[in-house]
Amino acid sequence: MAELIEKIKKLKNEKNAVILAHCYQNPEIDDVADFVGDSLYLSQMAAKTDADIIVFAGVYFMAQTAKILSPDKKVLLPRREAGCAMADMINVEQLRKFKSLHSGVPVVCYINSTAEVKAECDICCTSSNAVKIVESLKSDKVLFLPDQYLGKWVESKLNGVEVITYDGCCPVHHQILAEDILNARDKYPDAKILSHPECRKEVTELSDYVGSTTGIMKYAKESNAKNFVIATEKGVVDRLRRDCPDKNFILIKENLLCESMKCTTLEDIYKALCEEKYEIKVDAKLSEKAHLCIDRMLGVSE
Repeated sequence: MAELIEKIKKLKNEKNAVILAHCYQNPEIDDVADFVGDSLYLSQMAAKTDADIIVFAGVYFMAQTAKILSPDKKVLLPRREAGCAMADMINVEQLRKFKSLHSGVPVVCYINSTAEVKAECDICCTSSNAVKIVESLKSDKVLFLPDQYLGKWVESKLNGVEVITYDGCCPVHHQILAEDILNARDKYPDAKILSHPECRKEVTELSDYVGSTTGIMKYAKESNAKNFVIATEKGVVDRLRRDCPDKNFILIKENLLCESMKCTTLEDIYKALCEEKYEIKVDAKLSEKAHLCIDRMLGVSE
């Protein structure tokens, strides 16, 4: 593995490439990554570099976002089939039907959506800024897609705002049940339970802290507590165990794996760089509309 890592680093420098790794990736991907974090952060960091090539160790919608924010850079997705089940739960036709049922209501799309969907929405959001984005619309009614749980979690944080959600979800977080939290409370009474807002409402209500992937990791690292139960994808636990060896991290239940995130290997990254294959392209007009959706969010959250 060490030899392959060195080959990737050498090739990365020769081709003036930047490698991005989402937190759900296998931890060994971090060894060649220039940036590790949430999807929007990664795309923003890549856009600020002078790299000619972006290699995105993530999933399709993330690579699309990187291309939208860096239209002049070549964006490569090492595994062509790496997709997002949540993002795939809504297409443009379904979105238009959803909007037609609620005419005149502003539409917020989660960053976990395709460029085609973003182009049809008013403003984008992430799990860390969703409450602020919805609040900024100053509307008593908002459409939110595709994640119903994030949307309803936002609603719980705002008084007098009805968040009408599309019936989508993250299959990984959907597996986590209230009984899992209650069982963890019994088994680890002194542990802090940290969950992602993509979890069911009954899960987030029982948690000590609810936040984005980055938020969960920051909370755990800065907390004085020593024991944590983590209710999100396994990659977060892997990194916390690596970064905080003096603390104890328990994954809420087994098999909380995003298979699409886990399919990318170091070999895939090397081949992508060698052959510059699986390039992600976004139609210019579509990109412009999707970029506007993202820019509106950035204008609020900055």
